[in-house]
Formats: sequence, C-alpha cells, structure tokens
Amino acid sequence: MTGRVEGKVAFITGAARGQGRSHALRLAQEGADIIAVDICESIPGMEKYYAGATEEDLAETVRQVEALDRRIVARKADVRDYPALKAALDEGVAELGHVDIVSANAGIFAFGEQSQLVEDAEWEMVNDINAKGVWHTAKAVIPHLIEQGTGGSIILTSSTAGLKGTPNVVAYTASKHAVVGIMRTLALELAPHRIRVNTVHPTSVNTDMIQNEATYRLFMPDNPHPTKEEAAPIFVGINALPIPWVEPVDISNAVLFLASDEARYVTGTELKVDAGYTVK
Repeated sequence: MTGRVEGKVAFITGAARGQGRSHALRLAQEGADIIAVDICESIPGMEKYYAGATEEDLAETVRQVEALDRRIVARKADVRDYPALKAALDEGVAELGHVDIVSANAGIFAFGEQSQLVEDAEWEMVNDINAKGVWHTAKAVIPHLIEQGTGGSIILTSSTAGLKGTPNVVAYTASKHAVVGIMRTLALELAPHRIRVNTVHPTSVNTDMIQNEATYRLFMPDNPHPTKEEAAPIFVGINALPIPWVEPVDISNAVLFLASDEARYVTGTELKVDAGYTVK
C-alpha cells in the first residue's frame, strides 16, 4: 500500500534528527508534504546528557524529504516559544496551503537523580519542553484544523514513562504522563470537528537521546565510560521481546497509521510501540 497520506501536510516538531526526521521521511514516502520545526541547538542544562540537534541536521532532513520529491518548509523554532512556533507553522501553512497531520515529537530526556535530589531548574526545563511544548504545538495548530473543517490527526509523542513509573527519571516521567492528559482532553474537545488525537509510547529508541554515555551510565552507574556494546544486554532486559531498542521507523510506522484513514475512528488511544516493556 502506498500513498496512505497522499496530498496531506504534516507539521512535525523536533524534526532535525532522530524520531522527528524519521517521521518526516516516512510520511513523505506516503505522499505528505512537511512543515518541520526544530530548536537546532543544545539546550543549556542538557549538555551533561547529550548534545542537541543542529541547523545542519535540519538541513539534512530537508534534503532527504526533497529527495523523495515532496515539499518541505523547515524553520528553526523552540516549542517553548509560542509566538515563534506559531509563526513557523503559519509560514508553512501559507506556503503549502493547509495542515492535516501533527506530530508533537520534540522532547528531551533528563535523568539520573532520585526525585528529592532533582533541581527545580531541571524539572522546569524538562516539563517546559515535553509538556508545555506539546500544548503549544496543539494550541498553534488547532485553529487551522478547525477552520479548514476537514478533520485531522494529532499525534503526541509520550513514552513508556508516560504509562508507568520510572525510577531516577521523575521530571521526564511526569512530563510524559502530562502528555497523556493533554491527549485525552484534546480528544474530547476536538472530536466534534473530526480531529483525532492519540499518543505513541516508545520504549528505548535507537537515537541520540538513548545512544550516549550518560544514558548508559543510568543503567551502569559504576562504569565511568560504558559503551553501547556493554549497555545493549541491559537494555534487552527491560523489554519483553529480546531486543535492546527499537528503530525510529518503528515509531514512524505507528505515527503513519494514526495519521492515515486506516485509523479514522481511532482517537483517545495510547499506542504502545514498546517491545513489551510496559507489561514486563
């Protein structure tokens, strides 16, 4: 089956690399044009975990989408900055004509301390991006979807940490639970407009957010410089299926399904792509 989102336009945050780029490419493969947004810089306070995406990363997303003969409007914007985010979206809609699919994918992963040791600044940073950023994305796009009157699909990226507790990851876990609450509320509010809203819940995904020394040390705190090869067996242990992590395209295929007419009556749902993590 091809052309599952032919003629549609998808708005994707965090699109410079990782899952966001994968979503853009997968939707473009199936006929969508793309409005891509990313902060394209490292976030102060996150450097101890992993580096942020760059403008070169976003340019590579543009190159790969255009290689699929699809149109793309890419802008640098921070999901915490509502006016900038809305301006980026509005420019994309003005150029591409409409918007039908939303992937609120931008997020960060901070971790390592027990809850009582987490600094207020880290809590605010994580929740501002992961929860408020998702709300800002919805807030910016919903008026377009309602005015168009043609329905739509909003897909919010949560996590397995949005469904169960995760030790030493309190800010991230709280933010991803918040995303589920946003989804459930929007699903009810937007149903009269035939706008569907769902969440996706990945386990560990093979992206820069996971593949870094700091994340490996979360599972191997006594190893000062753990490697990917050393970490892999531990990651296998958290999933029910015998794999350490899924690939970005595995999440993109779930996003594609929720964006397509195959999911025309699916709303208010938490779609797990978690290799059985949440049932273990």
